[in-house]
Amino acid sequence: MKALIWHKNGKTEVVRKEIPKIQDSRDAIVKVKLSSICTSDLHIIHGSVPRAIPETVLGHEFVGEVVQLGDAIKNIKIGDRVAVNCETFCGECFFCKKGFINNCEKGGWELGCTIDGCHAEYVRVPFADTGLTKLPKNVSYENALFVGDILSSGYFGAKMCEIQEEDSIAIIGAGPVGLCAMMCAKYLGAKNVIAIDINENRLNIAKKEKLANYFINPNKTDVETEIKKLTNNHGADGVIECAGGINTFEMSWKIARANAIVAIVAMYEQNQTLPLPQMYGKNLTFKTGGVDAVHCKELLDLISQDKISTDFLITHRIHMDNIEQGYRIFKNKDCLKIAIGFYED
Repeated sequence: MKALIWHKNGKTEVVRKEIPKIQDSRDAIVKVKLSSICTSDLHIIHGSVPRAIPETVLGHEFVGEVVQLGDAIKNIKIGDRVAVNCETFCGECFFCKKGFINNCEKGGWELGCTIDGCHAEYVRVPFADTGLTKLPKNVSYENALFVGDILSSGYFGAKMCEIQEEDSIAIIGAGPVGLCAMMCAKYLGAKNVIAIDINENRLNIAKKEKLANYFINPNKTDVETEIKKLTNNHGADGVIECAGGINTFEMSWKIARANAIVAIVAMYEQNQTLPLPQMYGKNLTFKTGGVDAVHCKELLDLISQDKISTDFLITHRIHMDNIEQGYRIFKNKDCLKIAIGFYED
């Protein structure tokens, strides 16, 4: 089969690999129908994920059809259409039982990081009974493509903010995760959603899709001043940091009101500073992640019921043969997400 691997020198290569085999009774082999490229794939290539293993097949965001199952899998059948969780988790350890699946003692972020991922024609998925979610009949592969990663990440960020009915929630970054966070914050009951990004095109997407109430471009106006105008001089009730830029962590705590929650779902390539003397008295709560993507079934049900939709995120569709070109396209800020199709030779 064809697969895209990465090398320690920061280059990628399409290679031929053997189709994966069942190695454990809780494994499944999934034939990839659609996959997508994630910013964290770029972080791996750049050497910013120390635990990532070179020569591994990249990718962790995908949907597909189950073609083989280990003997222990009872909740999924061969032929089922499934969304695949970006996290591998046993469901039984200390952290899994608390819902902290990113910290699973037997798994965590493995696909495309420490074991072969989805930028291939077939994938072995460990702990398939927890990591696969069957698609409702009226949900297509494209409808479900982002459930296991960026939609779960946006939902995770919104949930961390403990949103209440009158809250104003600021989302830094109108990229794919940020747009999902806006959608989820609205669904969870935020009165006002404030979108912040230096990319006017992405702000316009948030406006067109009615994901936010207010839109701020830091290159055109002072963010702190604007946030205070919109919040009776208090600051945002919750902030979801999805950008991972040079100054966006600092922005996140500066625009939060006293006693607010700041949810960090962005992945940074450099250390960030927590200037506690400047924050003293604001009584902020910081929550960070690694997404605990434990709500895939709920999110699929919401898609099935037309309560949320991520279809607009797909700005490009390409064939596996052009996947390296897809990586180049993905670096362009005019691209939101790419649907990569895999076909028989």
